[in-house]
Amino acid sequence: MPTNVIMPALELAQETGKVLRWIKKPGDSVRRGEPIVEIETDKVTVEIEAPAAGVLRQVSAQAGDVVPVGKTIALIFAAGEAGAAPAVTPAASAVATGAVPAPPTAVNESAGAGAVKASPLARKIAEQHGVDLTRVRTASGRIEKADVLAHVESQKGTAGNGAPVPARIAAASPKARRLAAERGVDLRVVRGSGPDGAVLAGDIPAAAAPASPRAAAAPGVSNVWRIMAERMTASWTTAPHFYLVREVNVSRLVTWRERASKQTGVRITYTDLLVRLVAAALSQHPRVNVAWKDGAIVQNADINIGLAVAIEDGLVVPVLHRADTLSLAEIAGRREDLVGRAQASKLRPADIQGGTFTISNLGMYGVDAFNAIVNPPQAGILAVGRIVDRVVAVGGHPVVQPTSVLTLSCDHRALDGAGAARFLGALAEATEEPLTLLL
Repeated sequence: MPTNVIMPALELAQETGKVLRWIKKPGDSVRRGEPIVEIETDKVTVEIEAPAAGVLRQVSAQAGDVVPVGKTIALIFAAGEAGAAPAVTPAASAVATGAVPAPPTAVNESAGAGAVKASPLARKIAEQHGVDLTRVRTASGRIEKADVLAHVESQKGTAGNGAPVPARIAAASPKARRLAAERGVDLRVVRGSGPDGAVLAGDIPAAAAPASPRAAAAPGVSNVWRIMAERMTASWTTAPHFYLVREVNVSRLVTWRERASKQTGVRITYTDLLVRLVAAALSQHPRVNVAWKDGAIVQNADINIGLAVAIEDGLVVPVLHRADTLSLAEIAGRREDLVGRAQASKLRPADIQGGTFTISNLGMYGVDAFNAIVNPPQAGILAVGRIVDRVVAVGGHPVVQPTSVLTLSCDHRALDGAGAARFLGALAEATEEPLTLLL
């Protein structure tokens, strides 16, 4: 039996996924665990790995298609299984036998388009272009996508009587068609950026040019950005947020980072130190490591720290799983790997699943302090400001010391003020005296 390649569900609220590109083509041999298709999910762009080894066949979703979660988008046939052998084209068969291939023929026009042998994708493209399948020529006896596109290309410019042919509507993703309808855009005048000129959602805003020729076209909104906006709106409007703020002296943290970098030979960042400290604080205060689900508080068994990472078209939160069990060098290595792959749109599904608490650090952008929005269903998120020299009291005397502002955002449905304050207090003390929490 062939193995199904399905559109995965990477989170509870996800309903669809968008196919961005096929890394492997139909007929290619694939290994189990090898990336075969890139999809855009509710949160991030990820590469989906082959669930089995064999030959990729029967790809039913093309680049730009939005597919329901759980739907099969391709099959993988095991070696030797029926359907696994590469298809032999008529031309190749003729060369092998020494025969001369017959020229492409038109399908039986009297049979009607409904009786024409054509792939589902070919029928879809024919419908989009207004093509009569009975007039499409094919060398194989079954019309494929390439046959329809070749027919469209051959018909451009003039009709059979020499009259101009009106522009056909290009192939377009479902989202592009919806946006075009909403914004009054004629798809026939849109230049698509997808495969074979297909119109993608991002092409629609560019087509709706502003009245002034000097004004730049508004940028498109990616699926990642749209879903991020929807999730944050839902969190902001449904979760009762409250905030706790502590300014901490980080002079010992600065010393710790320098020493740890020398001892490990690894580039340790302040984010790495914070992951270590937050994980240790959560292990001491498990009541903060919870989720609000279906009207109940659910205790998380593992401590999985998410890191908010800005990418070109939105925000993603890759996860450091079981962070409390990792050494500083391991945290640094995994953080560097996750952030690099997030920015290159190479995250895997497991990389963004299972987070129980999130850290958002904007200190590198010169931000002093900010309030972050809780990432549901988590109960809290820590916002970290920049390290800057300030005058603080040390032993009753004013002294200039490096400080940072930590802001803890909480979902009041899962956390109360006292429990959150105890957690933030332990974290603040550990930040000022790291060994008190790590011993």
